[in-house]
Amino acid sequence: MAYAHITGWGMAVPEKILTNDDLSQMVETNDEWIRSRTGIQERRIAADEQSSATLATDAAIKALDVANLKPTDLDLVIVSSSSPEHIFPSTASLVQDRIGASKAGAFDLSAACTGFIYAVDMGANAIRSGSLQNVLVIGTETLSRFVDWTDRNTCILFGDGAGAFVLQADERPGGVLASVLHSDGSGGDLLTLPAGGSKQPADAATVRDGLHFIQMDGKGVFRFATRVMARATKEAIEKVGLTTDDLDLVVPHQANLRIIDAAARGLKMPIEKFMINLERYGNTSTASIPIATVEAFERGRLKAGDKVVFVGFGAGLTWGALVAEWSGPRPVEKRVNHNLYVVWARIRSLILRGMRIVEGLLWGKYGRKK
Repeated sequence: MAYAHITGWGMAVPEKILTNDDLSQMVETNDEWIRSRTGIQERRIAADEQSSATLATDAAIKALDVANLKPTDLDLVIVSSSSPEHIFPSTASLVQDRIGASKAGAFDLSAACTGFIYAVDMGANAIRSGSLQNVLVIGTETLSRFVDWTDRNTCILFGDGAGAFVLQADERPGGVLASVLHSDGSGGDLLTLPAGGSKQPADAATVRDGLHFIQMDGKGVFRFATRVMARATKEAIEKVGLTTDDLDLVVPHQANLRIIDAAARGLKMPIEKFMINLERYGNTSTASIPIATVEAFERGRLKAGDKVVFVGFGAGLTWGALVAEWSGPRPVEKRVNHNLYVVWARIRSLILRGMRIVEGLLWGKYGRKK
C-alpha cells in the first residue's frame, strides 16, 4: 500500500497591504471594530498584473522546490479556488502549462473555503489507490476582485494569496491519514456570489444590482462554523484512533478569530495548539490553510512525525477536516533548478501555440482543396 506524504509546501501573497486604517478611509469602519469582531488587522491585495493563476504558479514552484521534484514528474495538478481565472479553461491547466508539468492532468475543484481539504483528500486517495505517484494541490484566491468595497460587513474580511502542497507516494507509513468531507446545500444562500453562472449570466441588470459581489449572512455563517469546526476535527481523528491529546497542531481555516476560539473550546484544547495568522492575511479562502501551514513550518511549529489536523468550512455549505502525520522534506542529493523548467515551460508553450497556428493554416489550405 502506498502512503501519500506531504513533501513540499509553498505560499505566495501580493506585496500590497491594506490595513484596517486604510479601510476606514474607504468605508464606515475602524480598526477596533474590525479587530474585535474578526481578529484581522490587515490583508494582501493583488496587483493589476496578478491573478489567481499567477499566485498559484508562484506557490507551486516554491512547493516543488521544497519537494525537489521536477514538474515533469507530476501526474496531476488540482487547483481549488473560489475566484478562478475563468469559468473555463481551468486555472489548473494554466498553472500546469506555466510550471512545465507536461505529463500532468489538471482540473479545478470548487468547494469554497473547504476546497483545499477536499483537494488534498482527492490527491491522497489517488496516490493510495496506486494510480498516481506525485500530485500538486493548490489553493489560490483573488477575492478582492469580488468584494463590494462599500459593504463593511464583507470588505473587511477577504484577502488574496495562494498556497500549495506536493503529495508523493511512499511505502513508509505516514502522510495523510484520514479525512472527513461534508456538505449541506440547504445553507447555500448564506454565502454566495449570485451572478456570473448559468442561472444569472452577466448583463446590465446583474452589474447594476451588485450581483457579482460576495454576499454573506455573517451571523448565519458564524453559527454554522462554530458548530462544525470541532465536530469535524473529532470525527477525523477518531477515524485513525487518535485523541486531541495526540495532536501537535491544528491548522484551521483563517476566517475569524472568534470562530477559532470557539473550536478550541469545543475541543477542550489550548489556543496555543492552533496556528493563527489571519491578523496579517484575512480570509484567503482556499489558500488560508496552506499559507498558515507554510508559516507554521517556518516558525518551527511543525516537525517530522507531528500529528496535525487541517479543518475548514465554507460556502456550499461545506466543511471538513484532514489528519496527517507531518513528513517534512525528503533528503536531497541534487537540487532541481526550477527556474530552468519555468523558462522551458514558456518556450514550450510558445512552440505549441505556433504549431497550432501552422496546423490551422495547413488545414485550411489542404482542406479547401479536398
